[in-house]
Amino acid sequence: MLLLGIDIGTSSVKVSVLDAVSQSTIASAQFPKEEADIISLQPGWAEQSPELWWEYTQQAIAACNQSGKYNPEDIAAIGIAYQMHGLVLVDKDQKVLRDSIIWCDSRAVEIGNAAFEAIGEEKSLSHLLNSPGNFTASKLAWVKENEPEKYAAIDKIMLPGDFIAMKLTGEITTSISALSEGIFYDFIDHNISSDVINYFGFSKDLFPPVQPVFSVHGTVRPGLAQKLGLKNSIPVAYKAGDQPNNALSLNVLKPGEVAATAGTSGVIYGVSDQPVYDPQSRVNTFAHVNYATNQTRTGVLLCINGTGSLNRWAKSLFGSDISYQQMNEEARQINPGSEGLLVLPFGNGAERMLNNRQVGAQIIGIDVNRHNRAHIFRAVQEGIACAFRYGLDIMRENGMDPTVIRAGKANMFMSDIFTETFVNVTGVPVELYKNDGSAGAALGAGIGAGIFTSPEEAFNNMLPVQKIEPTGNQFEQIYQQWKTLLEKQLTTN
Repeated sequence: MLLLGIDIGTSSVKVSVLDAVSQSTIASAQFPKEEADIISLQPGWAEQSPELWWEYTQQAIAACNQSGKYNPEDIAAIGIAYQMHGLVLVDKDQKVLRDSIIWCDSRAVEIGNAAFEAIGEEKSLSHLLNSPGNFTASKLAWVKENEPEKYAAIDKIMLPGDFIAMKLTGEITTSISALSEGIFYDFIDHNISSDVINYFGFSKDLFPPVQPVFSVHGTVRPGLAQKLGLKNSIPVAYKAGDQPNNALSLNVLKPGEVAATAGTSGVIYGVSDQPVYDPQSRVNTFAHVNYATNQTRTGVLLCINGTGSLNRWAKSLFGSDISYQQMNEEARQINPGSEGLLVLPFGNGAERMLNNRQVGAQIIGIDVNRHNRAHIFRAVQEGIACAFRYGLDIMRENGMDPTVIRAGKANMFMSDIFTETFVNVTGVPVELYKNDGSAGAALGAGIGAGIFTSPEEAFNNMLPVQKIEPTGNQFEQIYQQWKTLLEKQLTTN
């Protein structure tokens, strides 16, 4: 029996097919081969076409099927992971009304700040666990204010994964986890927040039916199944945002367990059994995939917008003639600290952990007689690791103090330099696993379709491929220098 997982990322869509018994990946593919574009019509704006996500999804499924490594007729369930906080709008005919305003778009910051003040800081934090900030609800309010004709045509609002499920099944659903990531969910009233919809003037009719994350969200339409080479009526049995899904893929489901990822953005995500919140909303709390009204499982999320995106920028500007592996090998020749070169990795929109400030990416301390591109390659990775430490310290203020962090051996965690710096700067060991977001979505589908009797069964074959322990405190001085630079920028910016 096989499971198919779809991961709608910012850079690409990845599809994986797993064997349900061994929980091992049989085939995977991603589109586009080069990183997908982000449409930025104005500074701070970021949009993508939902129809392109769908096109990439179909191409990736076809590529997996054409690998010849399995019989597509054996696929029993589909799961979907997706970039969080994106806003997708469709009319009554399920036609997309505009490009999606995605997670790193900053246009709605002031709208969210005004809602935070109007609803009241204490009530927002205790009921929503967040400020409306720059999340999906505020983006919808921006459309209502600035594009009233498009707003008037909306039948349903959804997140990126809901859209792909709609294209597969023709049905639109949501979940408590999804509502919470959009800042639409009231954790005390256990319902769509009346404070949010009344303040913004939204109708409840805009929201799809609410179902558990692990449940059947529809079955693949017969004509489409034939086109995709699949059997009829395969259930879409799981949908979750990329960070809750990344935690699931690493079997991070219990209070105190912590996951990390360093793809386009960087995230530390810890599970709690309390409705915790940061008084400044610098880290954010959402309903985890296994949240229920009678079992609190929240995910405390630290996000750094520009991690892999900054590393990619450095490569395109200084290392377009080499691979990422060669780039890391050059950086390996430079001593820790990059001979005084410091990088602030904040160039991809407003940073929540910096109170929605836009500090910008900065390279400080360049000595043209000493520094070459290898110094920049290392300093970029060190700067990203220091940003993780800064955010982890905020999480520690809010009661999240991990003894080990689990991560997939993918993206920046494929770099020994980044991983070693991350471990030594944070002081926390890291366990690396082979699973990625698309594999996690496939396993989630197995749980939702009842193929696994429990989440524990879905991960009974999962073992770490590597564990990295801290080796010394020489990185503390590097971090303190970096932190001093950041705090200086925050006071002058």
